[in-house]
Amino acid sequence: QVHLVESGGGLVQAGGSLRLSCAASGSSFRSRSMGWYRQAPGKERELVATITSSVTGSETQSYADSVKGRFTISRDNAKTTVDLQMNTLKPEDTATYYCKVLTWGFTTYWGQGTQVIVSS
Repeated sequence: QVHLVESGGGLVQAGGSLRLSCAASGSSFRSRSMGWYRQAPGKERELVATITSSVTGSETQSYADSVKGRFTISRDNAKTTVDLQMNTLKPEDTATYYCKVLTWGFTTYWGQGTQVIVSS
């Protein structure tokens, strides 16, 4: 079992920045992919950014078009923490942000979510 704890959400004015962090813990835990998704009221959950390891050890980052150039995802060497630096925030970034972990055993875990509100 993997337990995810998210932090860093809050209220910010448009143009401001926030940094989200997700810490994963659990026995025999090895993450293949870690990422952030978001869900705005009345909308479906969507991918924001992910970072994925290959079997060779290389890593690939993916971003939603709407956040490219503004958000940056990063992961620690132990692959147990993933951060999302969000700059130049817009009101349309307002949502609940969820951390997601995919293990090498292809089990998916979700965090409880952290709310981000961007005021105009």
